[in-house]
Amino acid sequence: MPQQINKKILLYLFLFIILGTFNNKKINKFDFPEIDSIQIDGLETDNGNFLKKIESLNLGNIFFLKNILLTELFDSNNIIEEYKIFKKYPSSLEVKVIETKFLALTKINQKTFFVGSNGKLIEVKENLKNLPFIFGELDINKFLSLKKIIDESNLDFQEIKNLYFFPSGRWDIETLSEILIRLPNTNLKDKLDLSLELLESEKFRNIKLIDLRQKNQVITNE
Repeated sequence: MPQQINKKILLYLFLFIILGTFNNKKINKFDFPEIDSIQIDGLETDNGNFLKKIESLNLGNIFFLKNILLTELFDSNNIIEEYKIFKKYPSSLEVKVIETKFLALTKINQKTFFVGSNGKLIEVKENLKNLPFIFGELDINKFLSLKKIIDESNLDFQEIKNLYFFPSGRWDIETLSEILIRLPNTNLKDKLDLSLELLESEKFRNIKLIDLRQKNQVITNE
C-alpha cells in the first residue's frame, strides 16, 4: 500500500512539472503591455521628482514586475514611513504612501535636518517648522524612546523648545517658558510627571530650573 501511494505522488509530481513547463512556454509567447500609469497618493513632498525616478526604472509589465527595484527606491526615500503597492491590471500601479512626521530639528556637519518618526534624517531645504531643536550628538533611537515616554507622560511635547542629549545617554529639556528640566537616566515618565506638577504649582511659579538627577531629591532654582 505505501508503495502505491509513493508511485501516485511521483506520477502527480511528474505531471505537475510537465504541465508547468508547457504553460510557462505558452505564457512567454504572450506580449504583455508595459506599465504605462503610476499613481502615488499621500506623498506631498517632492512627488514629481520621485515619480520620475520610478518611471526611469523600466519596470516592464505588471505580471513580471521587478518588485525589488521599487522596494529599494521607496526604502531609500527618507520622507516615506509606510507604503503599499497595488497592481491595477493590466498596466497600472497605485501606491499609497504615509509620510513620516517631522518631530524635531538637529544640526549635523553644519547642515540642518528634520528628525522623522521613521527614525531617518531629512535635510531641511524649505522654511523651518516650529519644532524642538536637539543639541548634542544625536542618537535617533534614544530620541524616539524619549519621545514615546514624553507622549505617555503629562508633559506636552509641543511645549518643548530644546532638547539636550549628553554622551551618558541623559537628556535635558527646555520648555517654551525657558524652564530647564534636567532628567536622570531612569524613571523618566515619573520624573516628567513630577516636573509638570511643580510647574503647575503656585509655589514654584517662578522657577527656572528643575534638577531631577539625584535619587529622591529635587533641586529648583528661581
